[in-house]
Amino acid sequence: MSAAETPSSPAVSRIAPRQWLILLLVQVTTLTFGMSITATNVVLPQIRGALSATQDQAAWIVTLYLVAAAVATPLTGWLSDLLGWRRFMTGTLVGFALSSALCGIAGSLETLLLARVAQGIFGAPLMPLGQGILLAVFPRHMHPLVLMLWGVGGVMGPVLGPILGGLVAESLSWRWVFLLMAPIGAASALLAIVALDEQGRGLPGRFGTIGFLALAVCMSAAQLMLDRGHRLDWFESTEISIEAVLAIVGALVFVLNTARARTPFLSPQLFMDRNFALGILMAFVMGALSYTPIVLFPALLQDLRGYPDAIIGYLMAARGLGNFASFLVVVQLTHFNARLALGLGLLLQAYAGLEMAQLDINMTEGDVFWTNFVQGFGFGLAYTPMTALAFSTLPSPLIVQGSALFNLMRNFGSSLFISLSVLVLLRTTAENYAGLSAVVSPLNKILRYPELVGGWTWDSSAGLARLSAEIYRQAMLGGYLNAFVLFAVTAAAAVPMVLLFRQVARLPRAG
Repeated sequence: MSAAETPSSPAVSRIAPRQWLILLLVQVTTLTFGMSITATNVVLPQIRGALSATQDQAAWIVTLYLVAAAVATPLTGWLSDLLGWRRFMTGTLVGFALSSALCGIAGSLETLLLARVAQGIFGAPLMPLGQGILLAVFPRHMHPLVLMLWGVGGVMGPVLGPILGGLVAESLSWRWVFLLMAPIGAASALLAIVALDEQGRGLPGRFGTIGFLALAVCMSAAQLMLDRGHRLDWFESTEISIEAVLAIVGALVFVLNTARARTPFLSPQLFMDRNFALGILMAFVMGALSYTPIVLFPALLQDLRGYPDAIIGYLMAARGLGNFASFLVVVQLTHFNARLALGLGLLLQAYAGLEMAQLDINMTEGDVFWTNFVQGFGFGLAYTPMTALAFSTLPSPLIVQGSALFNLMRNFGSSLFISLSVLVLLRTTAENYAGLSAVVSPLNKILRYPELVGGWTWDSSAGLARLSAEIYRQAMLGGYLNAFVLFAVTAAAAVPMVLLFRQVARLPRAG
């Protein structure tokens, strides 16, 4: 029996070299996939100018990628059983490299959209397949350690994406953001050939076509609705209403198919495992908490405080530093008590959200830095024990399939919560503006001294414009603070769920 299969495996230094090659492979592919999601957002303005696209047309570059990834992710388990790890991972990486290159050389918007769909399809299995391989190859008592190491790529990819994307686009062009992913994908494919074997290949069950189609309709319609809802005024739009109906019907058909069909797309055993069922709910919450500060803070700092992009990127790196700091203690704490580690991580994120909600218009760089640092520390402290608890009782044959569902729920939670946060921001900004405008009066004595208050006056159109801009600035700040309150409440509300996990026996240390 190999070291990977023995619960009493010796120390980390005696793990087989092939296992570390696998860890390196999964680390690089996860990092690259995470960067491919967020780096594109930075270069959208350049793409619009280069391809003569409107803002709404350019938004499809992100939307179609997310929809393609949402449809392809659930296929990971079935394709892994059909092809085996080596063939599946290698083929996926080759497809990702080629589609990335096609994105970089696209001469029209239509070509770029097709290439982005392909990139989403081939990129989608990278995270769940990599996570599933790690959980299957390494012994269970080493799961906290390898999940922490894998989490570096999972966490840092979305953080580094906007920073590196902005630097590459500014120094070269938007095309190189995609072109640089191609050689990384090709090199990773060669590494996959060396590191992996045909483990994981078995006799795949009959393909649950109805269940897959229902899940694909549900996830793609929900993704479209969430991504386009705020631009189309939500249910005032016929498109959004149709997408909502399709998402609900698809979800109902999928649930019924999973419960009653002879050949369901996903094994019902996944949902009968208590820890895993709770784990996918917690993954949904953690997805909601993962990207929201990254989305809100750059716009806040740029629109309300006038920070340049470079400074914003460095401030957002505080979240990554917090993640790294958590890696110093998360493995030991997870071995000691995984539920305690998860609960503490959620509480720290709730605390960070409350502190973010206390910021004012005169916030300093230090305020932004330390709140994001605490949020990143809490996220890193919670993610490893959450994953270890979710997969602690799941049978090995279901790990890759379970990993696909786990990551699907995390990504869906992220999309849902970002859309909800933007909705809260926009709606409460409008309400705040109306409320603040109502109390601004020409009788206010401070308006008699325009030289002291930024030129606000009632006597000229320029003075009124400056006063209106300041009211809007304060109203928008209130909208951001309300979104941070929602973030804090979500993190705090998830804490009681921690007690529902079945506490596994304390794992022996990996040393």
